[in-house]
Amino acid sequence: MNFDEIIERRGTHSSKWDRMEEVSGVSPSDGLPMWVADMDFRPPACVTDAVRAYVDHGIFGYFGDDSAYLDAIRWWARERHGWDIVDEGAIFSTHGLVNGAALAMQTWTQPGDGIILFTPVYHAFHKVIAAAGREVVQCQLAERDGRYEMDFDAYDAQMSGREKMIILCSPHNPGGRCWSVAEQQALAAFAERHDLIVVSDEIHCDIVMPGHRHIPFAVAAPGAKARTVMMTAGTKTFNLAGMHTGNVIVEDESLRAAFGATMAGLGLSPNAFGKHMMTAAYSPAGAAWVDALCVYLDGNRQVFDAGIAEIPGVRSMPLEGTYLSWVDFAGTGMDRDEVMQRIAGQAWIAVNQGPAFGNGGETWNRFNIATPRARIVEAVERLQKAFSDLQ
Repeated sequence: MNFDEIIERRGTHSSKWDRMEEVSGVSPSDGLPMWVADMDFRPPACVTDAVRAYVDHGIFGYFGDDSAYLDAIRWWARERHGWDIVDEGAIFSTHGLVNGAALAMQTWTQPGDGIILFTPVYHAFHKVIAAAGREVVQCQLAERDGRYEMDFDAYDAQMSGREKMIILCSPHNPGGRCWSVAEQQALAAFAERHDLIVVSDEIHCDIVMPGHRHIPFAVAAPGAKARTVMMTAGTKTFNLAGMHTGNVIVEDESLRAAFGATMAGLGLSPNAFGKHMMTAAYSPAGAAWVDALCVYLDGNRQVFDAGIAEIPGVRSMPLEGTYLSWVDFAGTGMDRDEVMQRIAGQAWIAVNQGPAFGNGGETWNRFNIATPRARIVEAVERLQKAFSDLQ
């Protein structure tokens, strides 16, 4: 596992590399892509070995017995997160977790219903809610002591009665919070007060910085099972986003029947490559690789945060989970156009712009630090140079 290896991704149908000029005006010939949330690392050998064996066999028919695949998901949840998924029938495979969220909305909400997001939050949620004809209800996170917290007194006052569902991002993208048991129990109480389904997107659950811990919502608030829909995946964990395989886990039998009916009515089924990859990844070998990855990412975090701290008026939010650094440029006094001209036009770095994440993101940008450390060092040097007149 050589995370320092520079792997050429240009011209490989990589959205992160090959679309950054189209989206950000940054040429891939000399630009650094720190936007799309995939990593510039190869997955663990256990995954590539499984794919190679499947390819070498040479027949790609329908996937049959999936007991090993389901056992691997349950093993990972139990061993890595202390979550015992008793019934394998609770696990549905979807075309990724944005698809899982869309299916949950189709199952339990109607056009015009409100879907709560704790903003600023992952931009794809905003898009899929609007595309489904539902209303995005932005409950803005409060920043206290430099990190995000939920303010349920404010959210209680904000409710109109049209809200039917919460999509929780845990760990939080882009703020990097690993929500505590107490915070998640307060969320469960809020959901009960307003009769809301909680869809907990935990796609980043395995990427946690040393000294922090991810606690699944199902573990933190077991009493909320009758309104809980869990979503996990190995796509961020093992850099397999292109396989589009996610797990929607519904332990309550009534909710499960409703979600199963939606899946059946749309004729959805997973791809065989995804099942082979996840069976291999959710293993002791995969776990050892993730442990090494998190240590490496923490080193990247330290380098990036130290460099950002040297730019007057710029600060990064302390990162507890994910590999996405959330950086505030408000202290520079510059408007967004000038900030972006310096980041994209002078530093040649492509980022995700904060306003796309909703209320609270106006002065922020998201930087993906899951890349070889040499690129992190270079990114810091470029940013410091682009804002050098503030020194």
